[in-house]
Amino acid sequence: MARTKPISAFLFIFFAIFTFSGDGESQSFSRVLSLGAKRLKREKMSHLHFYFHDILSGRNPTAIRVAEAPSTKKSPTEFGIVMMIDDLLTERPEATSKLVGKAQGFYASASQSELGLLMTLNFVFLEGKYNGSTLSMVGRNPVMEEVREMPVVGGSGIFRFARGYAHAKTHWLDPSTGDAVVEYNVYVIHY
Repeated sequence: MARTKPISAFLFIFFAIFTFSGDGESQSFSRVLSLGAKRLKREKMSHLHFYFHDILSGRNPTAIRVAEAPSTKKSPTEFGIVMMIDDLLTERPEATSKLVGKAQGFYASASQSELGLLMTLNFVFLEGKYNGSTLSMVGRNPVMEEVREMPVVGGSGIFRFARGYAHAKTHWLDPSTGDAVVEYNVYVIHY
């Protein structure tokens, strides 16, 4: 009977050492880092202003239909349509204005009662210090409202760890083709 106590104590210590790590996290795939280890100094807020060119018509559209439901054509909101985009982002509203990036992703008609889009896209910047950096936006776009707000949920490059919001305002729309130019004001907090 005296031998069971040392064996029990040994087993308890053995399992305690190998079951729990010092910080309570598994060391096999993760570890806690300080912000300084990733050279993250201080957060700042940036404001970006550009124009989004969504072109559905012509020989080289930047938005194309990739899916729809059988009932989409009968729906007044085109509920169920999915559009893939590679839209230009320019400094001014004119398509010939300086190119600052692209909006790549998709939008889908997600409402049966109003023109409400689910927007899932990356703003891919091609200009200046932002060249190669991206911002990711996911949100609801009720296109008939004058100004729409959508969340910025992340980013890469200069915008690593980004969070913020985007305001979209239709600058120009051709109702016969669906072509549009949308003004974006993006406010993003990043390191």
